[in-house]
Amino acid sequence: MRYTVRLFLFIFLSVLVSKIQGQTGFNRDAKTRILFIYDASNSMNGSWKKGKKHTIAQRLLSETIDEMQDIPNLETALRVYGHQKYYRNGQDCNDTKLEVPFAAKNAKQIKSKLKSITPKGTTPIAMTLEKSAEDFSPCSNCRNIIILITDGIEECGGDPCAISMKLQRQGIVLKPFVIGIGLDMNFKKSFECLGTFYDASDEATFKKVLGIVISQALNETSAQVNLIDAAKNPSETDVAVSLYDHFSGRLLYHFMHTMDAKGNPDTLDLEANYTYDMVAHTVPPVRADSLIMIPGKHNLLGVDAPQGYINILAAGFNSRTPVQVIVRQHGKTETVFVQDLNTTEKYLTGFYDLEFLTLPRVKLEDIVVSQSHTTKVDLPNPGLLTVTKKSKGSGGIFIDRNGKLEKVVKLDENQARESYYLQPGEYLLVYRPNGAKSTSFNKQEKFTIRTGSSASINL
Repeated sequence: MRYTVRLFLFIFLSVLVSKIQGQTGFNRDAKTRILFIYDASNSMNGSWKKGKKHTIAQRLLSETIDEMQDIPNLETALRVYGHQKYYRNGQDCNDTKLEVPFAAKNAKQIKSKLKSITPKGTTPIAMTLEKSAEDFSPCSNCRNIIILITDGIEECGGDPCAISMKLQRQGIVLKPFVIGIGLDMNFKKSFECLGTFYDASDEATFKKVLGIVISQALNETSAQVNLIDAAKNPSETDVAVSLYDHFSGRLLYHFMHTMDAKGNPDTLDLEANYTYDMVAHTVPPVRADSLIMIPGKHNLLGVDAPQGYINILAAGFNSRTPVQVIVRQHGKTETVFVQDLNTTEKYLTGFYDLEFLTLPRVKLEDIVVSQSHTTKVDLPNPGLLTVTKKSKGSGGIFIDRNGKLEKVVKLDENQARESYYLQPGEYLLVYRPNGAKSTSFNKQEKFTIRTGSSASINL
């Protein structure tokens, strides 16, 4: 049996080394740092099938670490808890220690330490996780991974799940792996919130699970992000995409969606032990939540993102002030984009309301955007109004909309001459000189603005 297990491990890690050497992805040159947290509490002296838990676990872990020696860009470390103070002398919830710090090719030191350990104390998992943050020195290009091997739950009143979440949110570690050794079924749920949990009910299962965990820790799983068009094809691209950890909310990846040389969504290498929330930064954005990766498989992460275009035309617009257009989804108040005149922008398919920041504002509703189609929207060119005043005074310009007056602009009482670019329409100007004590001094002027024309009013 031992020969079979070793042969499996040798073949597995030989393949793994070749995969790591040829691996491509976002962090192709990243260093992987694996911290093994080993439970050496008194319960590890308990029987487990054909031997003691500690005897079997330390032997199999030693074999695994020995075979990991030649994996490039890999450092390992060992932290142990429950091994420094005998539980009958009083519970010591600070009984946790980094026994072997991070280094490459340190299997000999880890194996030696595992062999010298005698389980004797309590189970301070939360404290151990909190202390483990200090084990990882600052590194901008490292994948920090914790593999916890335990046969029991927290015994010191701490909250391992909260500490694990804190470490993930702070970007100190990726989602931890937990290997339970002969755990009671009632205890398993206690670890599901801590990390990716695997149950090892016997020696063979422990060895297999350890291999799976190491594989996931060292290998990123391939995936492609499909931005689905209206015909249910993954043809959309050139969109920024963000991937977040579903549980911590931490941003994990951010990239521009790209098609490969064959016109297919490019293959990415992602961490398999996360549940992802994906946001495609279309206009407006679309998202898909709780996306689960299958380790060792090519995963498809898809979201509906059919898009078309709006082209706003105002070729002869001669206003000296740039005019922008507020774009909203039809019937909604939230602004999804602000587009300039004489530009083309991409939007999700659907209906939109446009509000031109002209004088007066022009509103167009139910502008349809369909798949890969460009919808053209023409804005009439304005006319120019010049107002000349002999004296300072208050006033405003109003547009007549079916007999209802709507204020367009307030006159500047300190300016003797003002010019405004106005949209075509029927207008009314009202003015009263400063110092006038009677409404009889009010002046009103009706005028018409036509496309490309000029009008003057002398007050």
